[in-house]
Amino acid sequence: MTQKTLTDSTSTGAVEAPGAPSSKRWWILAVVAVAQLMVVLDATIVNIALPSAQADLGFSDGNRQWIVTAYALAFASLLLLGGRIADLFGRKTAFLVGVVGFAAVSALGGAANGFGMLVTARALQGAFGALLAPAALSLLNTTFTDARERARAFSVYGAIAGAGGAVGLLLGGVLTDAFDWRWTLYVNVLIAVVAFVGGWMLLTNHRDAENGKLDVPGTILVASGLFSLVYGFSNAETHDWGSALTWGFLTAGGLLLAAFAWWQTRAAHPLLPLRILLDRNRGASFLAVLISAGGMFGVFLFLTYYLQLNLGFSPTKTGVAFLPMVGALMVAAQLGTTVLLPRIGPKAAVPLGFAVAAVGMAWLTGIGVGSSYVSAVLPQLIITGIGLGLVMPASMQLATGGVTAEDAGVASATVNAMQQVGGSIGTALLNTLAASAATDYLAGRDATSKLVQAQATIESYTTAFWWSAGMFAAGAVIAFLLFRRGVPEQDPDAAPVVHM
Repeated sequence: MTQKTLTDSTSTGAVEAPGAPSSKRWWILAVVAVAQLMVVLDATIVNIALPSAQADLGFSDGNRQWIVTAYALAFASLLLLGGRIADLFGRKTAFLVGVVGFAAVSALGGAANGFGMLVTARALQGAFGALLAPAALSLLNTTFTDARERARAFSVYGAIAGAGGAVGLLLGGVLTDAFDWRWTLYVNVLIAVVAFVGGWMLLTNHRDAENGKLDVPGTILVASGLFSLVYGFSNAETHDWGSALTWGFLTAGGLLLAAFAWWQTRAAHPLLPLRILLDRNRGASFLAVLISAGGMFGVFLFLTYYLQLNLGFSPTKTGVAFLPMVGALMVAAQLGTTVLLPRIGPKAAVPLGFAVAAVGMAWLTGIGVGSSYVSAVLPQLIITGIGLGLVMPASMQLATGGVTAEDAGVASATVNAMQQVGGSIGTALLNTLAASAATDYLAGRDATSKLVQAQATIESYTTAFWWSAGMFAAGAVIAFLLFRRGVPEQDPDAAPVVHM
């Protein structure tokens, strides 16, 4: 591949030498971080505002879940397409279109006058997020060529990806309490302005796969397969696992994704070249992101319920309660990517993170009806945050490291797809298990007693926490078995060649 060094249209005309780090790389990191935060926030920021939105717009409890699910469905099913578009048509173009589109449909959602308008806006948010997220991550991958600086950059990015859900809960609570639920959507317009101005000034529009073509059959197969998979797991929340709407869509999703994998071995311009998946460390990293995202919902979703319904926290106070976890995650992210990973390698660092997170979740099962946040929640949150901080950034760095520049977008999209699908699977699985635990506890007891009802909810939460701990424990074993021994070396032939 021909090496090219490009300068921004706003530069003074100085051309950076090939292989030299971009002088604007840390500003680019800031822009990418802001955009990623906007995408991650919207997976949780609306959750706390849902009761207010439901009361305002008058939609049913059955329809409430689709405000969250519509975003996840569009985001997960279109991610690989978004990543390939970034490779084919330019990352700056994909990034800016994604930012503007995300802001516009967020404003549409904020102005919603009914359920249909709001759920449509959420689906469109997911679609533009699927374009924006892989473009942002691939920009990071191609901007930082020095291994040490790249580790720092990914520690920041991974910390945002891991902590963004908790920040979304905090911001959603503050905006709902201080203003109105609509501001959980309007706030994206303000964030997007910063990301757009920064992206317009700092980025260039190099196309690493400009001679390639879009794999239309592969796009249809993977989009419909991921849609069916996420939709099937989402239906498990409102239907039982024996419902045709659950197992039927799950089966269809599996078959479509199998057909997609078969087609990728024969397509002239595959949407997802299998060389990206077949690298052992990269494959292990994708699985680590999938498992950690699934287990994280045991923290965010059920602990949010516990803090508000059992301990009486306000939405804002609930968001603040997650901040120690965010701080621990960010510190561990720096430690993991800049110290542990370069010294002991992923075979030790990632399983260690999973094991620490499993301990934190298992300890969290000790909560009770009258427990104290300081003694029964805070230490466990910090430990879980440390564990996730060791897993997420390191896995994201390894999942996108070593790919050629022309594959950076689709590799980045695959990471985001794993995170989104893992979160959807985790939500459906843990919700179902928690509901079953509450039902089993109520059997043979006085269901009208408030004390019995409160204890039933505790049983549901602790069941979810145990299963989250089990997911993290399984992740530790899988990561230990799959990652290669030693410290990964950066392949000079696969190093990014374009400096944004």
